[in-house]
Amino acid sequence: MTSQYTRTRKASLNLLKGIDKKPKGGLALIPRLENADGAYFYVAKKYSYESISEPVSSLARGCDFVLPSRFKKRLKAFQQVQVQTKEQPPPPAPSQSVPAFYFPRGRPRDSVDVDAVIAKIERTFAQFPHERAALDDMGRVAKACGCPLYWKGPLFCGAGGERTGSVSVHKFVAMWRKVLQNCHDDAAKFVHLLMNPGCNYLVQEDFVPFLQDVVNTHPGLAFLKEASEFHSRYITTVIQRIFYTVNRSWSGRITCAELRRSSFLQNVALLEEEADINQLTEYFSYEHFYVIYCKFWELDTDHDLLIDAQDLARHNDHAISTKMIERIFSGAVTRGKKVQKEGKISYADFVWFLISEEDKKTPTSIEYWFRCMDLDGDGALSMYELEYFYEEQCRRLDSMAIEALPFEDCLCQMLDLVKPQNEGRITLHDLKACRLAHVFFDTFFNVEKYLDHEQKEQVSLLRESESEGPELSDWERYAAEEYDILVAEEAVGEPWEDGYEAELSPVDQKLSVLRSPLAQRPFFETPSGLGAVDLYECGCGDDDLQPL
Repeated sequence: MTSQYTRTRKASLNLLKGIDKKPKGGLALIPRLENADGAYFYVAKKYSYESISEPVSSLARGCDFVLPSRFKKRLKAFQQVQVQTKEQPPPPAPSQSVPAFYFPRGRPRDSVDVDAVIAKIERTFAQFPHERAALDDMGRVAKACGCPLYWKGPLFCGAGGERTGSVSVHKFVAMWRKVLQNCHDDAAKFVHLLMNPGCNYLVQEDFVPFLQDVVNTHPGLAFLKEASEFHSRYITTVIQRIFYTVNRSWSGRITCAELRRSSFLQNVALLEEEADINQLTEYFSYEHFYVIYCKFWELDTDHDLLIDAQDLARHNDHAISTKMIERIFSGAVTRGKKVQKEGKISYADFVWFLISEEDKKTPTSIEYWFRCMDLDGDGALSMYELEYFYEEQCRRLDSMAIEALPFEDCLCQMLDLVKPQNEGRITLHDLKACRLAHVFFDTFFNVEKYLDHEQKEQVSLLRESESEGPELSDWERYAAEEYDILVAEEAVGEPWEDGYEAELSPVDQKLSVLRSPLAQRPFFETPSGLGAVDLYECGCGDDDLQPL
């Protein structure tokens, strides 16, 4: 007699065989267990896994029966499909394409007719011998391109004219067509024309050909034609002012975005309209250059175009504290690594120092002095750092027989003035937001200006900082006053405060006729042989362009 286990196993296997016997119309022959001997018959029933799994489970109960793997896989797959069907969310709404919003080279414009622009350029080149344009001819080419006049230098260099001395129509058209297709605003075009191949930014050396053309051709700088030794001084000053204002990232590399946010290209366009270069006070003013250069010349007693900490400390009659002078030479705000090792700074670094010292209201100047005061570089000024600088201020005031406020009282005043977001630490954002950062900085490292602020009420200081309109900036006011003083001293023949009296070189005597209608102050004698090196070649190497 067949045992109960054998009958159960046999019936189960026969039951599973019936799974595949599925007729058309969704019906299956499901075997039913009829008697204890294992006899069974098929019953037509709608195909259902539940009807299969229940009898199989009951048969397997109480024995070591194991379901075949094929059945287990089907059962598991069916259960997963049921779970997914229950949990599947409704289909999402049809997605809409997001329009492009990032245009690093400017937003494309459909209105530009490239072929019409190229045809106009070709007609302009047809007027030149052999359809080749020299640098002097590039003014008309710039106008044909729809660019300001003083883009002629960048256009000439962008087409490779500095290597051959002239540009052919075919080479220029190929270059400009590529620019129009890839660059869609003035900032992107200007960067493309001046940048080195493979770059998407401008470094200091990239501006030299452009500014040299401005020096050579602008009517407001005509008196400099016979004084070529001063070209590099002026060019260096303008380059540093450009990076001081435009390069907000302090990276030493001006990007399209930074140029687009600045007013530099507007000032370049004004070069064509304004014959008096001194009216362009933001970058190109010759008077501003002369004030900066004279101040540096006074400190640079050996005229090697480098000054050390002792030289810089003499600025404005030792008004700046020794601790701050040390911080300037620590590399916190200077570039050239070679110069830092020698304990000296270059003329280019002095340009940043002087503008920051005389106008502490601009974003760059606030960042400049914040870097100097942030001893540990954690991005915030602690009470320890403030006390570190204030100690020397107290000693200086005591030496002048002036009673200094205790640090605790001074600290309360400064916290009320700045109103920092986080108690106990002052961030760069706090100083920019308070609009009285110049008072804060002078309190800790400039005795003379600190005393000037003490004589004014805080309300009047705030009123001055909130004034609107075409009012002169602190730097413009300082440069105008200093220029008048320098001209007056030369007119009466007074010696310099440090006892050094400049002598006019033969070049100065030749330029005296040109200076008279322009009210220019006479030049200094030509610097020594070491100082004759171009300033834009000094301290502007690749190592110097690393972010601070």
